[in-house]
Amino acid sequence: MAQVTKYIGLDVHKDTIAVAVAEDGRDREVRFQGTVPNTPDALRRLVARLAGAGVKLVLCYEAGSCGLGIQRQLARLGAECLVIAPSSMPRRPGDRVKTDLCGRPTVVK
Repeated sequence: MAQVTKYIGLDVHKDTIAVAVAEDGRDREVRFQGTVPNTPDALRRLVARLAGAGVKLVLCYEAGSCGLGIQRQLARLGAECLVIAPSSMPRRPGDRVKTDLCGRPTVVK
């Protein structure tokens, strides 16, 4: 059985986490999975729902003042989690940057 990789983007906020999923391959669409509470139990359920036999999870979220607790919990659950510096995110010329409740920059068009 071939292994499938699911790439999961997390938009982390103080109380909630928005989740989007894309599977391997260039032609796969990105699907918004919804919003979950920013709690350890909700993250555990999310990983259990997305994982399965032959599925590798690669999660990613933007670093911010909310900390690395999510990354540590996901690592304990066996999921690979990348934390990306906001300064490394590509921006189009003219995009304005604001911050959300966690103090994390967000692009506004």
